Amino acid sequence: MDTAILGALEVSVQGDLANWMVPGKMIKGMGGAMDLVHGAKRVIVMMEHTSKDGEPKIVNQCSLPLTGVRCIQRIITDLAVIDVEPRGLVLVEIAPGVTAHEVQSVTQPRLILN
Repeated sequence: MDTAILGALEVSVQGDLANWMVPGKMIKGMGGAMDLVHGAKRVIVMMEHTSKDGEPKIVNQCSLPLTGVRCIQRIITDLAVIDVEPRGLVLVEIAPGVTAHEVQSVTQPRLILN
């Protein structure tokens, strides 16, 4: 498989993905996300930039159980498009009416402006 597109609960600066479990919530199981992220050549995450309470979902280190380690190449949110590169998170594009400063203010890791 060339590309897998998944949702996420958290994404780390290294491209780690947490998308299968919220502690304390009932779950049915992991599903197939672990297989997808390890089998795809490219993994893209699509998600809202912040949680319901306004906390960053793009973080320095995931606090939730990981689905995959260093597996994400691109993050697409309601605010921006961010690439995960060896040098860090690169801000590729921002949504209309949003500034780079606004995106940074709701992103834990420092973003690299392209």
